[in-house]
Order: sequence, then C-alpha cells, then structure tokens
Amino acid sequence: MATGSDIRHMKRALALARRGIGRVSPNPMVGAVIVKKGRVIAEGYHRTFGGRHAEIEAIEKTDASPRGADIYVTLEPCSHFGKTPPCTDRLIEIQPARVIIGTRDPNPLVAGKGIAALEAAGIPTVTGVLEKECRRLNEVFFTFMERGTPFVTLKYAQTLDGRIAAISGDSRWISSPESRRFAHRLRSRHDVILVGAGTVLADDPELTVRLVRGRTPLRVVVDSMLTIPLESRILKDQDTARTIVLTSSRRDLRKQELFRGAGIETIVIEEEKEGLLDMKEAFRELGKRGLSSVLVEGGAGIITSCLRQGCADRVVVITAPRILGRGIDAVGDLGKTAVDQSVGLKIERIMRRDSDIIIDARPKY
Repeated sequence: MATGSDIRHMKRALALARRGIGRVSPNPMVGAVIVKKGRVIAEGYHRTFGGRHAEIEAIEKTDASPRGADIYVTLEPCSHFGKTPPCTDRLIEIQPARVIIGTRDPNPLVAGKGIAALEAAGIPTVTGVLEKECRRLNEVFFTFMERGTPFVTLKYAQTLDGRIAAISGDSRWISSPESRRFAHRLRSRHDVILVGAGTVLADDPELTVRLVRGRTPLRVVVDSMLTIPLESRILKDQDTARTIVLTSSRRDLRKQELFRGAGIETIVIEEEKEGLLDMKEAFRELGKRGLSSVLVEGGAGIITSCLRQGCADRVVVITAPRILGRGIDAVGDLGKTAVDQSVGLKIERIMRRDSDIIIDARPKY
C-alpha cells in the first residue's frame, strides 16, 4: 500500500525522468530516488539512449550504503541484457528494503519479469504508485511496445478560420516566432518528421531542428510518384540528417534510381486509393525500423489521410489570430456526413505562445 511519502518521492522521480525527454528514444524516460531512514540519499535518471538506467545512476551516485533503503523508480526495473546489464541483478545485490514502482514495463522482454525477480529474491515491491502519470510520461514508449507502430502526432499552424496557407500556397509565417520555436522543440522530441510531397514542392523545407537545441530526427517524405526534385533541401546533408521517401508501385523507376544514387532510401507502400498511400502500412514500416514516434507536419492531404484512417494519436494545433478567408483548409474531406460522426478530441493542454493559442489534444475515434 502506497503512503503519502511514497507518492511524494514518486513525484520527484517523475520530475527527474522528464529530464531525459528527447534524449533517450526509443527507450523510455525513467527517474529514480533512493530514500533511507526518511532521507533522500541519491537520485538518478536515464540521460541518454545506451547510457546507465535511472536506478543504476542513483545507486552509483550515493556515498551511503543503499542496503535497506527504499528505491523509487517510475518504470519496472529491467530483467534482461540490452545496452546495459539487468537492473534487477544490481538491485538484488544491494538488498533494498523495498522497491516502489510507478508502472509495469510493457516491453515483452520485461513485462512483470523484473518484479518477479525482485520478489523471488525476497525484496518487497509496491507497484502502481502514480501509475497514470507514469504511463502518460511514456505514452510514446507504451504505444510503440503495445502496438508495434509509432506514436503519431499531427502538428499544424492555422489561421482562426482554419487555413494553413493562402490560396496562392503562401504560408510564411502564419504562426509567431515563439510558436515556431515550440514547433522545433516538438521536432527534437520525435524520431521522425513526416511531410507530403506537396509541402516539399511548395515550401522546400529543410525540416531540421534549428531554433532550439536538440537532435534533428529522420526526415520522411510521402511521395507516391517521386515528384520532388533531387535539388530539394530535404534531400541535402544526408550525413547529418537522413531522409527516406515513401512511394507507391506507380513510382517513376528512373527517378528511383537517381534517388538511390544520391543515397536516398525509398520504401514502396500500398495505396489506400490511387494517389494516396495507406498511412497505416507506412507507419508499420517505420515501426519495423525501431522508430517509435512520428511528427506529421503536413500538408493538408497527409493530415486528412491520418485522421481519416485513424492513425493520429495526438493533435497539436497552433492557431494564430488571423482571418484569411479563401485558402487551403487544414483538414480536407474525412467522409463524415453528420456532426455526430466527427472525430472527437480530448483536450490535454491549452497554451499561449506570443499571440497564438496552442491546443494539445488526443483524438477519440
């Protein structure tokens, strides 16, 4: 049974875990706190992919003996060899009084085995302390482990009347500089940035992280006919930011050879209907490559396909205080003919960036 102090220390472990955001994927963010005789003697978190796990960092940071201490960890300790040895082995070695766990690990290699190993060694465990918060922290990891496909975020900037561009195609800049920095931070926290060929043809974007510190994810272009030119900026600098192009069986084979010669990987995806790739299959292919999160940045056709096919797990909409009138709609035809058929949204957060309003929501299909 969790106590008030258990909850307090788990909240601290969660705060530590958040420090790993954007640095540990495809691993989960994990925090750990070691408490002995009511006093915190060490803290740790998973800092980078391949680095020490949170429990091990905390154990190695303490000057006092952790034997007989309570160890709080936001996710079940691992019980298998991966980039690092099993954390359960080290915990069993130091013999803590208790291990308090936020939530079980959905990874089939763990999935309760860590808890079972601790209890078999005579170490009591308490599981499910702030479980909802611990699962939400790692919603990307849980989705990827349980479904085998990436967690998909749709992000777009629109005017108050729902336009992502003027009728001419001009979209620079609908949102404020502060909102664009927010968008770059969002990029740095995903494994993949995905856009359609129309966005590349209209804007020639780099799709890199420039306005904040952070990694540039893999760039993916959905281009069923291989229409984007080889001179596109998104196809440059493959040594620092790779690009993959998703295409169809109707692709230009000669153009595909040119892409291959330039070091651009192409993946053939079945079409949902002519000219529109099956986005569910596209995300399955990315999942097979160990990519756990995708940020879809447009354009309208890709956004619409993801919503129509039920692929989006999160929707982030930046709304600027502008009215454009005629223009390009953010979302096209979803095949809905009545209001009660619409895609519902559960709003998680509403933020302000300069004069823009940002809504962070989860679709309810």
